Amino acid sequence: MSQLRDHGDDHGPTRRLRNRVAGPAALCRRAVAQLAAGVPVLPVLIVSLVVLADLADGAGMIWLPLLAAGPALAATTNGPRGVLCVGLLAVALGATLGTWESAPGRELAAVLSALVAVTLASGLASALRGRRERVLAAVRSVAETAQHALLKPVPATVGPFQAAVRYSAAAAEARIGGDLYALIPTPYGVRLIVGDVRGKGLPAVGTAALVLGVFREAAYDEPDLIAVVDRIERSLARNLGHDDFVTAVVAGYPQTGQLELVNCGHAPPLLVRASGAIAAVEPTHPAPPLGLRTLMDHTPNLQVLPFDDGDQLLLYTDGVTEARDHGRAFYPLAEGLARHVSNEPARTLGALHDELLAHVGGRLHDDAALLLIRKPTLSEATIPEPASESGLGCAAPAAEVL
Repeated sequence: MSQLRDHGDDHGPTRRLRNRVAGPAALCRRAVAQLAAGVPVLPVLIVSLVVLADLADGAGMIWLPLLAAGPALAATTNGPRGVLCVGLLAVALGATLGTWESAPGRELAAVLSALVAVTLASGLASALRGRRERVLAAVRSVAETAQHALLKPVPATVGPFQAAVRYSAAAAEARIGGDLYALIPTPYGVRLIVGDVRGKGLPAVGTAALVLGVFREAAYDEPDLIAVVDRIERSLARNLGHDDFVTAVVAGYPQTGQLELVNCGHAPPLLVRASGAIAAVEPTHPAPPLGLRTLMDHTPNLQVLPFDDGDQLLLYTDGVTEARDHGRAFYPLAEGLARHVSNEPARTLGALHDELLAHVGGRLHDDAALLLIRKPTLSEATIPEPASESGLGCAAPAAEVL
């Protein structure tokens, strides 16, 4: 042990000397690396090209004002530090070239002053852009949190059904809009709703939150599906204005092989039989949208449909069927569903959504929601996977918001 201690003591002064020598060099390398990391490549390349053009042309001061393109471009992609680095480089090169070419002092001073002014203005613009980006990121984070609270993810299986959801808000920055959906198991079977609030923006989001809150409570309390719709209607009558309303389809699966539907002024769902046949479920007695019942004498009607193994039901909002291409043609949802229907709802909706975006040219101009449920056949029944060693497990959500 004493030998080891003596050995370490012998090398102590050497190690300390190395640290003293290497310390400043390491700090310099670190500073250079940090400086290089903040320098944008493309603006520096542009400045270099301007310098090369000036050297090749030899025309004096003609090319030097173009050095301002470097810091101006850096402001669009980099922070203030990167802008200042490019600006200082442009000023230094401009001064060097102007002196080397014996440019008149007044002209060179004017060019250099312009480069400094552009650099400072670009640095300020870059700082403001970074601040706006941070504010936007915070707003989107809040919007995503609100979206998850309002439109909860739908599991891949709910009760006896396979399920999937696709939702796209027209305001991509907000990620939430006036369309709504919910799919929940209740003591009276699985119940679901898909609706569309009149209007856009925060008022529409508030109305959607009201409808979903009432639906989730009433779906657990009311044994009759019509009573669930009545609860929503009464709540909207107390809280909405005279011109506001919500179109919706409310569905339930109270017993095996039987599907109940209540359509309140909404687009008819598409029923896909196990054989592949697709048909729109038109309401037998059309009812007004939710919130407008007091203005009309019609009341909702309960439709009962057979829903057997292998059958599927697609509910959607008008943002899907009213999406237009460049030729103003509507998206043919039934035809698209016939092309892409499969035994996996998530895959079906993924293909439909991709085709819808291609139809409109990449971006929807209205909120759009798609909810698909499927009753698996007996041969497709799977044995639940065993729990992990930790005793925990989770189901992957099939809902996705874009």
